[in-house]
Amino acid sequence: MENLTSKVILVTGGAQGLGKATCLALAEAGATVIVGDIQEDKARAVVDQINQNGKAVFYRLDLTDASSVEQTINTIHSEQGRIDGLVNNAGIDFTKPITELAVSEWDAAMNVNLRGPFLTSKFVLPLMAEQKGGHIINVVSTAALRAWTEASVYHATKWGLRGFTQALFTEARKVGVKVTGLIAGGMRTPFLLDRFPDIPPQNLQDPENVAEKIRYILADESQTIVPELLVLPLMETSWP
Repeated sequence: MENLTSKVILVTGGAQGLGKATCLALAEAGATVIVGDIQEDKARAVVDQINQNGKAVFYRLDLTDASSVEQTINTIHSEQGRIDGLVNNAGIDFTKPITELAVSEWDAAMNVNLRGPFLTSKFVLPLMAEQKGGHIINVVSTAALRAWTEASVYHATKWGLRGFTQALFTEARKVGVKVTGLIAGGMRTPFLLDRFPDIPPQNLQDPENVAEKIRYILADESQTIVPELLVLPLMETSWP
């Protein structure tokens, strides 16, 4: 297994689903994992699980509050000494026809899914540049490659996030920071299964498999970069 010892990695939305799986995988590889979430009880449970054999710390991270994001990231950097990796994983959705989608719901999804990664990247990038290295991974979705019905705001945020990731890549490389867009297909997580209980679970991938790809990318210290990676379950039906 690749060695992430001495690395400090922040995972947003780390309390459940892919975020939790990523935290566990990174901790197993030796990283100090920062579990960033607003779901304090669930996040602390993840931290407790990791701290049995590894190292993790919980920080409350509200992606909808710019000043809170800046303050939290600066606190993490001050208390941990560095931030080597950022996994922008947090995401929400409202599965409704456009005519029934409230403006407040549109704004909420935009704030978490698109504005959130902008804020975390904005405040982390200068710190990574100062330490002469780091890696930002934005978890995108096959929703950034095509469209299906009653998912307008999710598609808008993920198409936007993919474009933002590509733009961030061009800027961050100038200061020695890597950026990767990880496009994940359907996973067996509460994000899908709680909303769509009729989806055959066997057609979805285990989030641990996706987390392993994230770990692998973050552990690569070579001068090679993977700008984008598409990770699908074998029976993926949403792409192509």
